[in-house]
Amino acid sequence: MAHPFRVVDPILILSLLLLFFNSGGILNPTNAQAPGQGSWCIARPSTSDEELQRNIHYICNEQGIDCSLINDGGSCFNPNTYMNHASVAMNIYYQNFGRNYWNCDFGNTAVIVVTDPSYDNCKFEFSQ
Repeated sequence: MAHPFRVVDPILILSLLLLFFNSGGILNPTNAQAPGQGSWCIARPSTSDEELQRNIHYICNEQGIDCSLINDGGSCFNPNTYMNHASVAMNIYYQNFGRNYWNCDFGNTAVIVVTDPSYDNCKFEFSQ
């Protein structure tokens, strides 16, 4: 009778161990983007206005991020919606705090995109 488990190739095991130890003993997750590719953080479309308002308050008031772009007269003020203002603010936070996936969560109210959401004179910040 055949053995129910396949024998693993020793070269495969050796290769995986070598990769593990060459990476410093840990395998680091990536931000799921190619080198040089941009990523932006925007509000998840299904998020309520109340949640978006809390995000704006947290970023612009509690974290001290400059949100003048979304103030009246700012280049990203229009359209004057919580969805737009939160997307701009969340992206500024994401770009300034290292563009890690955990910097674009906000209680599962945000999503990372790889298409530049800039429009008209409103330029969404991007840092390499």
